[in-house]
Amino acid sequence: MRSTSVTHGLVLRAQIVLKLDAGNRPVDIVRSLGVSEKTVYKWRNRFNDEGIDGLQDAVRSGRPTVIDEKTVQTVLKMTCEQVPHEATHWSIALMAEYAQISTWQVRQIWDAADLKPHRLRTFKISSDPQFAEKVIDVVGLYMDPPNNAMVLLVDEKTQIQALDRTQPGLPLSENRIASRTHDYKRNGTASLYAAFNILSGEVIAKVTDRHRAKEFIEFLKQIDKSTPEDLDLHIILDNLSAHKTTEVKLWLEKHPRVHFHFTPTSASWLNAVEGWFSQLERRALYRGVFTSVKDLEDEIKRYVKVHNKYSAKPFRWTKTAEKIIASVNRAKKSLPN
Repeated sequence: MRSTSVTHGLVLRAQIVLKLDAGNRPVDIVRSLGVSEKTVYKWRNRFNDEGIDGLQDAVRSGRPTVIDEKTVQTVLKMTCEQVPHEATHWSIALMAEYAQISTWQVRQIWDAADLKPHRLRTFKISSDPQFAEKVIDVVGLYMDPPNNAMVLLVDEKTQIQALDRTQPGLPLSENRIASRTHDYKRNGTASLYAAFNILSGEVIAKVTDRHRAKEFIEFLKQIDKSTPEDLDLHIILDNLSAHKTTEVKLWLEKHPRVHFHFTPTSASWLNAVEGWFSQLERRALYRGVFTSVKDLEDEIKRYVKVHNKYSAKPFRWTKTAEKIIASVNRAKKSLPN
């Protein structure tokens, strides 16, 4: 009865039930609510038989709308092979106008064919000539990690902005969502290096003001000091130029227990640390208010600490290299020449 989103009819039925429960006679309810006796008895009986669910409207089949096969094929062909003159994609209203049918019929045809013209999904097929070899290498580390070794997923999240709102926000309260100003003040940026341990889910992190080879080597040194010396380190990372400089190669020669495994170009999805970065963005950064880069750095460090203590869990990769390669090959064949 207190809800502001349900229909008036449902509220009225709830009032009838509560007044009956309070001992009111049906004739008194008729006078106070302005309904008929038939209505009072109907919802009393429905409630007694079915409980709360009985107060909902019964399902009515209605007269089925016939959509002939020619109309269905016309709509499907227009949806997949044409675009409207006044837009880049079809909407229900535009298709109804062009096909001279109702919007309900358009919905039925699209739902049956699982067509969603308003949605758009992005993709990028890697052109790396060593795509298959790299996928097999990386997925092999995920699904069958070597003994006496640690597998770490390394990447950078660059240009994280320390944003402060121009006015204090309004907190969440009953009947009101939290809110904040749409405008903000920029207080600088920071970069985050992260190494995700697939066996424990824990993260080694370093916040820097830049992301050059120099900062990357400093992060490698931190990883080296933070991990047991008797374990080999297999590091999965992308093809950023800062990962392949002469300085980095010299550092690797001096640390033979560290082995790099590069993902294919344009295949950052193969590095699962991206999922942890998304989690960091949602849980700590998106709603954050940072008056300085120092505030931003402190919040990132706090989140990493909390994650390692309470949320870290082993990472599981389930899709085999063979399935990934086959899927990419099918995508290549489907692209127009």
